[in-house]
Amino acid sequence: MTRQRLALLILGLLLLALPAVLDRYLLSVFVLVFWSAYIGQAFNIMMGFAGLLSLGHSLYVGLAAYVSAALFVHFGVSPLLGLIPAILICLVAGGLIAWLAFRFRIEGVYFALLTISFAEVARIGFDHLQWTGGAGGFFLPVAGTEGAWWNLRGGPLFFYYVALGMAAAALAICAWLRRSRIGYEWLAVREDPQAARAVGIDVTRARVIAVLVSSGLSALAGVFHAFYYNNIFAAQIFDISRSIDIMLAPIVGGIGTLFGPILGAFILVPLGEILIAVTQAIGLNAPGTKAVFFGFALMIIIYLAPNGLWPWLRVKLGLEETRS
Repeated sequence: MTRQRLALLILGLLLLALPAVLDRYLLSVFVLVFWSAYIGQAFNIMMGFAGLLSLGHSLYVGLAAYVSAALFVHFGVSPLLGLIPAILICLVAGGLIAWLAFRFRIEGVYFALLTISFAEVARIGFDHLQWTGGAGGFFLPVAGTEGAWWNLRGGPLFFYYVALGMAAAALAICAWLRRSRIGYEWLAVREDPQAARAVGIDVTRARVIAVLVSSGLSALAGVFHAFYYNNIFAAQIFDISRSIDIMLAPIVGGIGTLFGPILGAFILVPLGEILIAVTQAIGLNAPGTKAVFFGFALMIIIYLAPNGLWPWLRVKLGLEETRS
């Protein structure tokens, strides 16, 4: 067993036992950490593996959240079943974006703008869709469903283990994809699309698969979001600030690495909670403080560790390479 796998095994065992010493609030913080790590892995497939910058990644989270919540509220469909149409809707949205982008050779920053435009259209649309609450928000019923795990109902401990399982599954899936044929194609396309074409790689196919896999994985994060918070607001879930939050963990931890999104989540989420507590303690009512703080932190990290913190930490710990 390599040192990296041994460290991962120890970390996993610690996280499984950790709830025994955590209170309700700290459990909720770890739920956010695991969720951030999961969605960071999904984003990492597009940006880190295939080199596609998605600034509207909140689109998939929001679509899946609304689809699963609407099916549950209006038709009583369990989120375990609602996950299927949620994934399909996200695949359709991702496929449409990919078709438009690669059919008309929209790349780089223009691809990022295309993803933002789709997220904005969804935000405006759901903000005016009364069937899902409109601007007033969409609220899920809680009374009478407590403890029904098949409806994603339970306390912080339940969501802790669900989120932990999601993060672990995302890591395993990304590790498998990274070592697969399509994973190597993604890396080749990311580094030099022209050279990839020259050696026979279908660049468009590789990019489309990256978008579909990333959007499909993001759907699960949206379903979890809806049933964890029990409310959805289009102005929040589709906002570009949510997409930036999704991006930050992989960028800070190390975009294109397997453990970068996890490390970034373990750093940024607790820092955000600490910042909120500090601003409340000193009576500072400034909603943009967290964004400003993260902005400065990101600039410092990019200056000191341009490839993210994980590649630097990996060298210090003597672990095997995780970034191509």
